[in-house]
Amino acid sequence: MSQTDTSHRLLFSIQDALNLDEQRRLSPAASLSIYAQRREEEARRGHRQAYALDADRILHSRAYTRYIDKTQVFCLIANDHITHRVLHVQLVSRIARTIGRFLHLNEDLIEAIALGHDIGHPPFGHDGESILAKLCVRHGLPTFQHNIQSIRFLDQLERKGSGWNLSLQTLDGILCHDGELHARHLSPLPISDFADLDRKLLAKASNPKLDLQPSTMEGCVVRMADTIAYIGRDIEDAIILGLIKRDDIPASCCEILGDSNGAIVYTLVTDLIVNSKVTAPGSVSTTEPDYIGFSPTIANILQELKEFNYKHIYLNPQTKSHLPLIANCYQVLFELYLHGLENNGAGLSPPLDLVTSMAESSLRDQTPATMARDYIAGMTDDFFLKQAKAAGCQVPKKQ
Repeated sequence: MSQTDTSHRLLFSIQDALNLDEQRRLSPAASLSIYAQRREEEARRGHRQAYALDADRILHSRAYTRYIDKTQVFCLIANDHITHRVLHVQLVSRIARTIGRFLHLNEDLIEAIALGHDIGHPPFGHDGESILAKLCVRHGLPTFQHNIQSIRFLDQLERKGSGWNLSLQTLDGILCHDGELHARHLSPLPISDFADLDRKLLAKASNPKLDLQPSTMEGCVVRMADTIAYIGRDIEDAIILGLIKRDDIPASCCEILGDSNGAIVYTLVTDLIVNSKVTAPGSVSTTEPDYIGFSPTIANILQELKEFNYKHIYLNPQTKSHLPLIANCYQVLFELYLHGLENNGAGLSPPLDLVTSMAESSLRDQTPATMARDYIAGMTDDFFLKQAKAAGCQVPKKQ
Protein backbone atom coordinates (compact mmCIF):
# COMPACT_ATOMS: atom_id res chain seq x y z
CA MET A 1 0.00 0.00 0.00
CA SER A 2 1.37 3.41 -0.98
CA GLN A 3 2.04 6.23 1.46
CA THR A 4 -0.82 8.16 -0.14
CA ASP A 5 -3.27 5.30 0.41
CA THR A 6 -2.16 4.96 4.01
CA SER A 7 -2.64 8.70 4.60
CA HIS A 8 -6.10 8.64 3.03
CA ARG A 9 -7.19 5.69 5.14
CA LEU A 10 -6.08 7.53 8.28
CA LEU A 11 -7.80 10.77 7.27
CA PHE A 12 -11.03 9.02 6.28
CA SER A 13 -11.12 7.17 9.59
CA ILE A 14 -10.78 10.50 11.39
CA GLN A 15 -13.54 11.96 9.23
CA ASP A 16 -15.82 9.04 10.12
CA ALA A 17 -15.06 9.64 13.80
CA LEU A 18 -15.85 13.34 13.43
CA ASN A 19 -19.16 12.52 11.77
CA LEU A 20 -20.04 10.15 14.61
CA ASP A 21 -19.02 12.80 17.13
CA GLU A 22 -21.50 15.24 15.55
CA GLN A 23 -24.32 12.80 16.25
CA ARG A 24 -23.24 12.60 19.90
CA ARG A 25 -22.58 16.24 20.72
CA LEU A 26 -24.96 18.20 18.47
CA SER A 27 -28.64 18.87 18.99
CA PRO A 28 -31.15 16.66 17.15
CA ALA A 29 -32.21 19.94 15.51
CA ALA A 30 -28.73 20.48 14.05
CA SER A 31 -27.76 19.75 10.45
CA LEU A 32 -25.35 16.83 10.41
CA SER A 33 -22.56 16.86 7.83
CA ILE A 34 -23.45 13.37 6.58
CA TYR A 35 -26.83 14.67 5.36
CA ALA A 36 -25.44 17.45 3.16
CA GLN A 37 -26.87 17.32 -0.37
CA ARG A 38 -25.18 18.52 -3.57
CA ARG A 39 -26.58 19.06 -7.05
CA GLU A 40 -23.89 16.88 -8.58
CA GLU A 41 -22.50 13.75 -6.97
CA GLU A 42 -18.73 14.03 -6.55
CA ALA A 43 -16.68 10.95 -7.36
CA ARG A 44 -13.64 11.85 -5.28
CA ARG A 45 -14.07 11.60 -1.54
CA GLY A 46 -12.13 14.21 0.41
CA HIS A 47 -11.27 14.15 4.10
CA ARG A 48 -13.01 17.42 4.95
CA GLN A 49 -16.54 17.26 6.32
CA ALA A 50 -19.22 18.51 3.96
CA TYR A 51 -19.95 21.96 5.35
CA ALA A 52 -16.28 22.66 6.11
CA LEU A 53 -15.68 21.95 2.42
CA ASP A 54 -18.38 24.48 1.52
CA ALA A 55 -16.73 27.15 3.66
CA ASP A 56 -13.35 26.47 2.03
CA ARG A 57 -14.83 26.65 -1.46
CA ILE A 58 -16.46 30.00 -0.70
CA LEU A 59 -13.19 31.36 0.71
CA HIS A 60 -11.38 30.33 -2.47
CA SER A 61 -13.98 31.82 -4.82
CA ARG A 62 -13.20 34.88 -6.90
CA ALA A 63 -16.37 36.50 -5.61
CA TYR A 64 -15.15 36.21 -2.02
CA THR A 65 -11.88 37.91 -2.97
CA ARG A 66 -13.86 40.90 -4.21
CA TYR A 67 -15.45 41.43 -0.78
CA ILE A 68 -12.29 43.37 0.12
CA ASP A 69 -13.51 46.50 -1.66
CA LYS A 70 -17.28 46.34 -1.32
CA THR A 71 -19.25 48.98 0.58
CA GLN A 72 -21.00 47.92 3.77
CA VAL A 73 -22.89 51.17 4.57
CA PHE A 74 -20.51 54.09 4.02
CA CYS A 75 -18.82 54.48 0.66
CA LEU A 76 -16.04 56.67 -0.68
CA ILE A 77 -14.61 57.27 2.77
CA ALA A 78 -10.83 57.67 3.09
CA ASN A 79 -10.75 56.05 6.50
CA ASP A 80 -9.42 52.50 6.90
CA HIS A 81 -11.36 51.97 10.12
CA ILE A 82 -14.77 52.13 8.47
CA THR A 83 -16.39 48.72 8.01
CA HIS A 84 -16.23 47.09 4.58
CA ARG A 85 -18.27 44.09 3.48
CA VAL A 86 -15.40 41.66 4.07
CA LEU A 87 -15.25 42.57 7.77
CA HIS A 88 -19.01 42.38 8.12
CA VAL A 89 -19.21 38.78 6.90
CA GLN A 90 -16.37 37.81 9.23
CA LEU A 91 -18.19 39.42 12.15
CA VAL A 92 -21.39 37.59 11.22
CA SER A 93 -19.43 34.33 11.10
CA ARG A 94 -17.85 34.81 14.52
CA ILE A 95 -21.08 35.91 16.21
CA ALA A 96 -23.11 33.14 14.60
CA ARG A 97 -20.54 30.47 15.50
CA THR A 98 -20.60 31.59 19.14
CA ILE A 99 -24.39 31.26 19.19
CA GLY A 100 -24.21 27.92 17.39
CA ARG A 101 -21.65 26.52 19.82
CA PHE A 102 -23.79 27.31 22.86
CA LEU A 103 -26.89 25.88 21.18
CA HIS A 104 -25.08 22.72 19.96
CA LEU A 105 -25.57 23.43 16.25
CA ASN A 106 -23.23 22.79 13.31
CA GLU A 107 -20.57 25.52 13.29
CA ASP A 108 -19.18 24.48 9.89
CA LEU A 109 -22.55 25.06 8.22
CA ILE A 110 -22.95 28.33 10.11
CA GLU A 111 -19.55 29.51 8.89
CA ALA A 112 -20.25 28.57 5.27
CA ILE A 113 -23.57 30.43 5.23
CA ALA A 114 -22.11 33.47 6.97
CA LEU A 115 -19.09 33.78 4.66
CA GLY A 116 -21.23 33.49 1.52
CA HIS A 117 -24.33 35.41 2.55
CA ASP A 118 -23.43 38.80 1.00
CA ILE A 119 -21.29 37.63 -1.90
CA GLY A 120 -23.81 38.90 -4.46
CA HIS A 121 -23.77 42.52 -3.27
CA PRO A 122 -23.00 44.97 -6.10
CA PRO A 123 -20.79 48.07 -5.73
CA PHE A 124 -21.91 50.62 -3.13
CA GLY A 125 -24.03 48.38 -0.94
CA HIS A 126 -27.79 48.54 -0.71
CA ASP A 127 -27.92 51.80 -2.63
CA GLY A 128 -26.14 50.14 -5.54
CA GLU A 129 -28.53 47.22 -5.23
CA SER A 130 -31.54 49.55 -5.56
CA ILE A 131 -30.06 51.27 -8.61
CA LEU A 132 -29.22 47.97 -10.32
CA ALA A 133 -32.68 46.60 -9.50
CA LYS A 134 -34.33 49.43 -11.45
CA LEU A 135 -31.99 48.93 -14.40
CA CYS A 136 -32.76 45.21 -14.46
CA VAL A 137 -36.52 45.80 -14.54
CA ARG A 138 -36.06 48.40 -17.26
CA HIS A 139 -34.30 45.80 -19.40
CA GLY A 140 -36.76 42.98 -18.86
CA LEU A 141 -35.00 41.18 -16.04
CA PRO A 142 -36.32 40.32 -12.58
CA THR A 143 -35.51 42.98 -10.01
CA PHE A 144 -31.98 42.57 -8.70
CA GLN A 145 -31.64 41.00 -5.24
CA HIS A 146 -28.21 40.42 -3.73
CA ASN A 147 -29.16 37.16 -2.02
CA ILE A 148 -30.31 35.64 -5.31
CA GLN A 149 -27.16 36.96 -6.99
CA SER A 150 -25.08 35.29 -4.26
CA ILE A 151 -26.58 31.94 -5.27
CA ARG A 152 -26.00 32.77 -8.93
CA PHE A 153 -22.31 33.53 -8.42
CA LEU A 154 -21.60 30.47 -6.28
CA ASP A 155 -23.85 27.97 -8.04
CA GLN A 156 -23.74 29.05 -11.69
CA LEU A 157 -21.04 31.58 -12.61
CA GLU A 158 -17.88 30.68 -10.72
CA ARG A 159 -15.38 28.20 -12.18
CA LYS A 160 -16.21 29.04 -15.80
CA GLY A 161 -19.92 28.58 -15.21
CA SER A 162 -19.83 25.23 -13.42
CA GLY A 163 -20.18 26.70 -9.92
CA TRP A 164 -18.80 25.28 -6.68
CA ASN A 165 -21.37 22.53 -6.18
CA LEU A 166 -22.15 23.76 -2.66
CA SER A 167 -24.58 21.90 -0.46
CA LEU A 168 -28.31 22.50 -0.50
CA GLN A 169 -28.19 23.55 3.16
CA THR A 170 -25.50 26.19 2.59
CA LEU A 171 -27.17 27.69 -0.47
CA ASP A 172 -30.56 27.80 1.25
CA GLY A 173 -29.05 29.63 4.25
CA ILE A 174 -27.47 32.20 1.93
CA LEU A 175 -30.74 32.74 0.08
CA CYS A 176 -32.74 33.21 3.30
CA HIS A 177 -30.27 35.30 5.31
CA ASP A 178 -32.08 38.64 5.19
CA GLY A 179 -31.20 40.39 8.45
CA GLU A 180 -33.07 43.51 7.35
CA LEU A 181 -36.37 41.79 8.12
CA HIS A 182 -37.26 42.02 11.80
CA ALA A 183 -38.29 38.86 13.58
CA ARG A 184 -38.44 37.90 17.24
CA HIS A 185 -38.42 34.15 16.55
CA LEU A 186 -37.27 32.06 13.61
CA SER A 187 -38.04 28.38 13.11
CA PRO A 188 -36.66 26.44 10.15
CA LEU A 189 -38.95 25.38 7.34
CA PRO A 190 -37.26 22.22 5.98
CA ILE A 191 -36.92 21.52 2.29
CA SER A 192 -36.26 18.16 0.64
CA ASP A 193 -34.08 18.78 -2.38
CA PHE A 194 -32.75 21.22 -4.95
CA ALA A 195 -36.12 21.34 -6.69
CA ASP A 196 -37.49 22.92 -3.51
CA LEU A 197 -34.61 25.41 -3.44
CA ASP A 198 -35.20 26.34 -7.08
CA ARG A 199 -38.88 26.96 -6.29
CA LYS A 200 -37.86 29.25 -3.44
CA LEU A 201 -35.53 31.13 -5.78
CA LEU A 202 -38.30 31.64 -8.34
CA ALA A 203 -40.78 32.74 -5.67
CA LYS A 204 -38.32 35.29 -4.27
CA ALA A 205 -37.44 36.55 -7.75
CA SER A 206 -41.10 37.23 -8.50
CA ASN A 207 -41.82 38.74 -5.06
CA PRO A 208 -38.83 40.52 -3.48
CA LYS A 209 -40.83 41.21 -0.29
CA LEU A 210 -41.40 37.51 0.31
CA ASP A 211 -40.03 36.50 3.72
CA LEU A 212 -38.24 33.21 3.09
CA GLN A 213 -37.62 30.98 6.10
CA PRO A 214 -34.28 29.17 6.31
CA SER A 215 -34.53 25.40 6.10
CA THR A 216 -32.03 24.78 8.94
CA MET A 217 -31.49 26.00 12.48
CA GLU A 218 -28.04 27.11 11.35
CA GLY A 219 -29.58 29.31 8.68
CA CYS A 220 -31.83 30.86 11.33
CA VAL A 221 -28.80 31.62 13.49
CA VAL A 222 -26.95 33.37 10.66
CA ARG A 223 -29.99 35.49 9.83
CA MET A 224 -30.21 36.69 13.45
CA ALA A 225 -26.43 37.16 13.64
CA ASP A 226 -26.52 39.35 10.51
CA THR A 227 -28.56 41.93 12.43
CA ILE A 228 -26.44 41.62 15.56
CA ALA A 229 -23.26 42.17 13.53
CA TYR A 230 -24.34 45.35 11.77
CA ILE A 231 -26.61 47.20 14.21
CA GLY A 232 -23.97 48.42 16.67
CA ARG A 233 -21.08 48.45 14.21
CA ASP A 234 -22.93 50.89 11.94
CA ILE A 235 -23.45 53.17 14.93
CA GLU A 236 -19.71 53.15 15.70
CA ASP A 237 -18.90 53.99 12.07
CA ALA A 238 -21.46 56.80 12.05
CA ILE A 239 -19.92 58.26 15.21
CA ILE A 240 -16.44 58.16 13.65
CA LEU A 241 -17.81 60.02 10.61
CA GLY A 242 -19.62 62.62 12.71
CA LEU A 243 -23.11 61.69 11.50
CA ILE A 244 -24.30 61.10 15.06
CA LYS A 245 -22.98 61.40 18.61
CA ARG A 246 -23.09 58.62 21.18
CA ASP A 247 -25.52 60.74 23.20
CA ASP A 248 -27.96 60.57 20.25
CA ILE A 249 -28.61 56.85 20.79
CA PRO A 250 -32.07 56.52 22.41
CA ALA A 251 -31.80 56.36 26.19
CA SER A 252 -34.03 53.28 26.32
CA CYS A 253 -31.68 51.42 23.96
CA CYS A 254 -28.61 52.43 25.95
CA GLU A 255 -30.23 51.33 29.20
CA ILE A 256 -31.11 47.85 27.94
CA LEU A 257 -28.56 47.10 25.19
CA GLY A 258 -25.67 49.40 26.04
CA ASP A 259 -24.18 52.37 24.17
CA SER A 260 -21.25 50.68 22.38
CA ASN A 261 -20.99 47.98 19.74
CA GLY A 262 -19.32 45.59 22.15
CA ALA A 263 -22.08 45.98 24.74
CA ILE A 264 -24.82 45.71 22.14
CA VAL A 265 -23.37 42.53 20.61
CA TYR A 266 -22.86 40.92 24.02
CA THR A 267 -26.38 41.74 25.20
CA LEU A 268 -28.04 40.52 22.01
CA VAL A 269 -26.00 37.30 21.79
CA THR A 270 -26.62 36.49 25.44
CA ASP A 271 -30.35 37.11 25.14
CA LEU A 272 -30.60 35.04 21.96
CA ILE A 273 -28.81 32.05 23.47
CA VAL A 274 -30.88 32.12 26.65
CA ASN A 275 -34.25 32.58 24.95
CA SER A 276 -33.87 30.21 21.99
CA LYS A 277 -35.42 26.75 22.19
CA VAL A 278 -33.10 24.10 20.77
CA THR A 279 -33.38 20.45 21.78
CA ALA A 280 -30.37 19.40 23.85
CA PRO A 281 -27.97 16.70 22.59
CA GLY A 282 -29.20 13.23 23.45
CA SER A 283 -32.76 14.43 24.02
CA VAL A 284 -35.85 13.56 22.03
CA SER A 285 -37.44 16.38 20.04
CA THR A 286 -40.85 17.48 21.27
CA THR A 287 -43.91 18.39 19.24
CA GLU A 288 -43.24 22.07 19.96
CA PRO A 289 -40.91 23.35 17.23
CA ASP A 290 -37.39 24.53 18.03
CA TYR A 291 -36.63 28.17 17.32
CA ILE A 292 -33.98 30.88 17.50
CA GLY A 293 -35.31 34.00 19.17
CA PHE A 294 -35.03 37.01 21.46
CA SER A 295 -36.99 37.82 24.58
CA PRO A 296 -39.94 40.21 24.02
CA THR A 297 -38.11 43.10 25.71
CA ILE A 298 -34.95 42.73 23.64
CA ALA A 299 -36.88 42.17 20.40
CA ASN A 300 -38.81 45.40 20.92
CA ILE A 301 -35.78 47.48 21.85
CA LEU A 302 -33.82 46.06 18.89
CA GLN A 303 -36.62 47.19 16.59
CA GLU A 304 -36.39 50.68 18.14
CA LEU A 305 -32.64 50.75 17.55
CA LYS A 306 -33.13 49.66 13.92
CA GLU A 307 -35.55 52.55 13.41
CA PHE A 308 -32.99 54.94 14.92
CA ASN A 309 -30.30 53.67 12.54
CA TYR A 310 -32.54 54.05 9.51
CA LYS A 311 -33.53 57.60 10.36
CA HIS A 312 -30.16 58.94 11.46
CA ILE A 313 -27.67 56.80 9.51
CA TYR A 314 -28.98 54.89 6.49
CA LEU A 315 -31.29 57.67 5.27
CA ASN A 316 -29.02 60.52 6.38
CA PRO A 317 -28.62 63.00 3.46
CA GLN A 318 -24.86 62.98 3.97
CA THR A 319 -24.82 59.20 3.41
CA LYS A 320 -26.71 59.69 0.14
CA SER A 321 -24.74 62.66 -1.24
CA HIS A 322 -22.89 60.62 -3.89
CA LEU A 323 -25.92 58.72 -5.15
CA PRO A 324 -26.77 60.87 -8.23
CA LEU A 325 -23.28 60.39 -9.68
CA ILE A 326 -23.20 56.70 -8.80
CA ALA A 327 -26.64 56.14 -10.33
CA ASN A 328 -25.53 57.78 -13.57
CA CYS A 329 -22.39 55.61 -13.64
CA TYR A 330 -24.53 52.50 -13.22
CA GLN A 331 -26.78 53.48 -16.12
CA VAL A 332 -23.91 54.39 -18.45
CA LEU A 333 -22.02 51.16 -17.75
CA PHE A 334 -25.10 48.96 -18.08
CA GLU A 335 -25.99 50.50 -21.45
CA LEU A 336 -22.37 50.31 -22.61
CA TYR A 337 -22.00 46.64 -21.77
CA LEU A 338 -25.44 45.75 -23.08
CA HIS A 339 -24.77 47.42 -26.45
CA GLY A 340 -21.34 45.83 -26.72
CA LEU A 341 -22.61 42.34 -25.89
CA GLU A 342 -25.47 42.68 -28.35
CA ASN A 343 -22.87 43.46 -30.98
CA ASN A 344 -20.48 40.59 -30.19
CA GLY A 345 -18.24 42.65 -27.95
CA ALA A 346 -17.82 45.63 -30.26
CA GLY A 347 -16.57 48.70 -28.41
CA LEU A 348 -15.68 46.83 -25.24
CA SER A 349 -12.05 47.37 -24.36
CA PRO A 350 -10.91 45.46 -22.46
CA PRO A 351 -13.47 42.68 -23.03
CA LEU A 352 -15.67 41.64 -20.11
CA ASP A 353 -13.70 39.04 -18.19
CA LEU A 354 -16.96 37.50 -17.00
CA VAL A 355 -17.67 36.57 -20.59
CA THR A 356 -14.18 35.51 -21.65
CA SER A 357 -13.69 33.34 -18.56
CA MET A 358 -16.87 31.31 -18.95
CA ALA A 359 -17.16 28.10 -20.91
CA GLU A 360 -19.00 28.33 -24.22
CA SER A 361 -21.67 25.91 -22.99
CA SER A 362 -22.44 28.24 -20.07
CA LEU A 363 -22.50 31.37 -22.24
CA ARG A 364 -25.16 29.94 -24.54
CA ASP A 365 -27.70 30.17 -21.70
CA GLN A 366 -27.02 33.87 -21.02
CA THR A 367 -28.56 36.99 -22.54
CA PRO A 368 -26.68 40.27 -22.99
CA ALA A 369 -28.77 41.83 -20.22
CA THR A 370 -28.01 39.06 -17.71
CA MET A 371 -24.30 39.22 -18.57
CA ALA A 372 -24.22 43.01 -18.12
CA ARG A 373 -26.00 42.62 -14.76
CA ASP A 374 -23.67 39.87 -13.58
CA TYR A 375 -20.55 41.74 -14.62
CA ILE A 376 -21.52 44.94 -12.82
CA ALA A 377 -22.76 43.07 -9.74
CA GLY A 378 -19.38 41.41 -9.37
CA MET A 379 -17.36 44.64 -9.45
CA THR A 380 -15.56 46.12 -6.48
CA ASP A 381 -16.23 49.78 -5.77
CA ASP A 382 -12.87 50.94 -7.12
CA PHE A 383 -13.08 48.88 -10.31
CA PHE A 384 -16.60 50.21 -10.92
CA LEU A 385 -15.34 53.79 -10.64
CA LYS A 386 -12.39 53.11 -12.95
CA GLN A 387 -14.69 51.61 -15.57
CA ALA A 388 -17.14 54.49 -15.23
CA LYS A 389 -14.39 57.08 -15.59
CA ALA A 390 -13.07 55.30 -18.68
CA ALA A 391 -16.61 55.43 -20.10
CA GLY A 392 -16.65 59.22 -19.69
CA CYS A 393 -18.67 59.47 -16.49
CA GLN A 394 -18.08 62.04 -13.80
CA VAL A 395 -17.21 59.92 -10.76
CA PRO A 396 -17.32 60.87 -7.08
CA LYS A 397 -14.09 61.03 -5.10
CA LYS A 398 -13.22 59.66 -1.70
CA GLN A 399 -13.45 62.16 1.13
